[in-house]
Amino acid sequence: MTHVEDELNSQPECWIRVAEEAGRHRDVLPGSGERVAVVGCGTSYFMAQAVAALREGAGQGETDAFAASEFPRGRSYDRVIALTRSGTTTEVLELLGGLKGRTRTTAVTADPRTPVMAAADDLVVLDFADERSVVQTRFATTALTLLRAHLGLHADTVVADARTALSTPLSQRLVDCTQFTFLGRGWTVGLANEAGLKMREASLSWTEAYPAMEYRHGPISVTTEGTATWMLGEAPEGLAEQVRATGALWVEGALDPLAELVRAQRLAVAVAAARGLDPDRPRHLTRSVILAP
Repeated sequence: MTHVEDELNSQPECWIRVAEEAGRHRDVLPGSGERVAVVGCGTSYFMAQAVAALREGAGQGETDAFAASEFPRGRSYDRVIALTRSGTTTEVLELLGGLKGRTRTTAVTADPRTPVMAAADDLVVLDFADERSVVQTRFATTALTLLRAHLGLHADTVVADARTALSTPLSQRLVDCTQFTFLGRGWTVGLANEAGLKMREASLSWTEAYPAMEYRHGPISVTTEGTATWMLGEAPEGLAEQVRATGALWVEGALDPLAELVRAQRLAVAVAAARGLDPDRPRHLTRSVILAP
């Protein structure tokens, strides 16, 4: 078993633990009414998109998401949340340094021995969800579960759905597809983006991700018999029929969207195996992006 397989299989236990511990971190996570930005890089950026949509949708306050390198320095926020598994990513550390003394910051990280511990004002360390693999799985979903629980949006059914996602076989037709498109709505747009990234990182697949309603505004034109179009969450009316009419495989997201992301992680590993690739050694990638001065 690869590191990434071992780590993605452990997600239900990580989610249970972080949901139980969420109350301990209440004081360093955003309070209701605060104006908040959530930042990250790569996978963490896509989790930030999901968190921002969840929080604002729950009526907790205006919430934006940015890639750390694209944060608008002129804007004013009550708190900035930085998601960073490694705690060493250059763009995140530079942003936190620039906000020091001006805006309260909280870093959610996996490693308590990294520079982010001094760069952020407040910290949440999820060391039990740290990973050996380059490809992120359990840290990202555990950080998102922490914030779902903080917002009162986590339920035991999410864990049950994750176990279903891990135990249900993937269809051979799905594994044999040559193009993968992931769709989301609201908070699941970030999950769709992350599912696409997992497929690219682990299996070198042609993948795309879109807000579901935007898919019909052009992208559906490249959908064909070799395409799998996967909906994370509830699909817009009529979309499944339109996709099937192209000859593509329509994948209905029947589980909680976070559990559907676990299924997509499994698919990335399965496609990598079918293509003779090692998902623990993705091309041109390192566990953290550290830029030379």
